[in-house]
Order: sequence, then structure tokens, then C-alpha cells
Amino acid sequence: MARVLVLTETDLRRIVQLDADAIDCVEQAFAALATKAVEMPPIMRLDIPAHRGEVDVKTAYVPDLDSFAIKVSPGFFNNPLLGLPSTNGLMMLLSAHTGLVEALLLDNGYLTDVRTAAAGAVAARHLARADARIAAILGAGMQTRLQLRALTLVRPIETARIWARDAEKAKQVARELTVELGFPVSAEADAERACRGADIIVTTTPSDRPIVAASWLEPGQHVTAMGSDAEHKNEIDPAAILRAAPYVADSLKQTRRLGELHHAIAAGLVSEDAAFPELGAIICGQAAGRRSNEAISLCDLTGTGVQDTAIATLAHHRAVSAGAGQAIETTKASGEPA
Repeated sequence: MARVLVLTETDLRRIVQLDADAIDCVEQAFAALATKAVEMPPIMRLDIPAHRGEVDVKTAYVPDLDSFAIKVSPGFFNNPLLGLPSTNGLMMLLSAHTGLVEALLLDNGYLTDVRTAAAGAVAARHLARADARIAAILGAGMQTRLQLRALTLVRPIETARIWARDAEKAKQVARELTVELGFPVSAEADAERACRGADIIVTTTPSDRPIVAASWLEPGQHVTAMGSDAEHKNEIDPAAILRAAPYVADSLKQTRRLGELHHAIAAGLVSEDAAFPELGAIICGQAAGRRSNEAISLCDLTGTGVQDTAIATLAHHRAVSAGAGQAIETTKASGEPA
């Protein structure tokens, strides 16, 4: 007799929040990539261009963890026009010892939102200047809100700017975040103006062409690019890679294939086998981070399966402790073919 714990988005929102624990959980996942024999296959992606949609499947096995997650993550970017969220999805948690399904996390993309924002906080914690106070967030979706909240947990943010192609949406998000966070958040009509003078720049869009020019970047800035999780997506001018000291990948193998680095390689600006540090190596002290207060740093976050296994494992542990969710018994006779 096997039991599967079913957790809804409501359950998960109650037990997992974007907080210091979530940030530490994701930080440990990056560290595992640098220090353990993590098994993380390439992302599987299904494109549905007729509806501006895509579906990513990510997974990773981390030694010493009893479970691993498989995540199905759709992104349909015309959905806001239909009054629907652009991202959705679910995670399955399986035993690393038996392969049996332990939990079904019907999060509608919530855990992905949390772990993505937490990754932005980890990048800022290890790469942005300690005195970073001004943030610029490009985009006006859920990650815009979450990335700014996450930054406030690791840096003394005092003011922020929002830019998006939809100026009215940017204004609405800025108003709401000003009330929520207690410091001024303004909407900028011009992306360059939003970036000028910012200490941290975060891009959160599905753009397929650069929205940040290399010439805009100034000494001392840190840039986190987290929207380019597919080959056709590109938020940062490829020449910015050459200005970064350092450029940092979440997974170098992955960013060579589908991150901002991918576009710099395609443009002939960077060789295909050029070596760059990964965020996990910087966390563990195996590689240097920001070289000086005047340096420009750039972190390329394409999203990794190890983050999903980490956040799903955290959610499962908390659910068991809190008695959350509904356990469903499943039966399979011994010796029955799969």
C-alpha cells in the first residue's frame, strides 16, 4: 500500500513563503551543484508557438536528499489578455530510494515563483554591493513583485523603479509595491532611465530581444537576468557579457545553450568553451565573486532542476510537520507490471 500526499496551491501558500528559509534553501541547492554529484539532465521543452506557449520539464537528483522532484512548468504569455496567469504548473516528488510517488504538489506555479525569486536574492546576496539601495526591475508581472520583495531580504533597498512595455501596468505595480514595502517605487516610461543610477537591475520578461543595452551599465551595478530560460529569449545586450566582472551562470552548461551567454556566443563575442564561474562555486568560496565596488556583475539565471527539488523537498517536509494536504492511498499488487 502506498500513500501520496496531495497539496494544493492553498496548502502550499500557507506553509511556504518567500522568506529567509526559502532563500537559504535555494542557496544550498546552488551549493550542491558545486560540491555534490548532482544528476540534472537538460531541460525538456515543448514549444506551442500558435499560442505563444511553452512547457518546460525540469528535474534533479541531489545526493543525500531522500526525494527528487519532476516539475512541469507551462508558460503561455498571451494569457494575461484572457485574464489568466502566464505561468502555471505542478511538481511531483518521488522517493530517491524506490521511485514511488510521495507527493503531488498542485501549486499552479507558486513554488516556481518562490524559488525563482529566492534565486534572485541569492545572486544579489553574493554579487551586489553590500550597500545597494536602489533597484530597477524590468517587467510588471508576478516576478517583478517577488524579485523586489526578495531583494529587500538581502540588501537595504530604499527605493525602486519599475519599467514595462505596458506603462499602465507598471504604474499599477509601482503603486501597490509602494504601499506594501513602505518605500517609494516609481514607474519609469523609459528603460534606460530606470537603469541609470540603479545599484541592482533585475530583468523579468519573456523578451526575445534585448531590453538592456550594454552601454547603459555603470560601474558598481549588479544585473540579474532571469527571463531568458529558452533559446529564443534574450533580455540583455550580448556585449554586456564582456563588461561583466564577473559574468556568473546558474549552470554554465545551461546558459551556453539557452541563457544570455548563449546569445553572446552566437554573436561571436565569446568562445563556446569560455570558462565562467557558477553561482554555486561563488557561494562555496571556490570562485571569486564581485571583484570591486566599481565592477559590473551579471548573473544569468535560467532556472535549474536542483532548485525545484530543493523547494519541493522543503514544502513536503513542512506539509508533513503541519499535517497539511490530503493523503491518498494507492494500491499496486506485488509483481504487477508497471
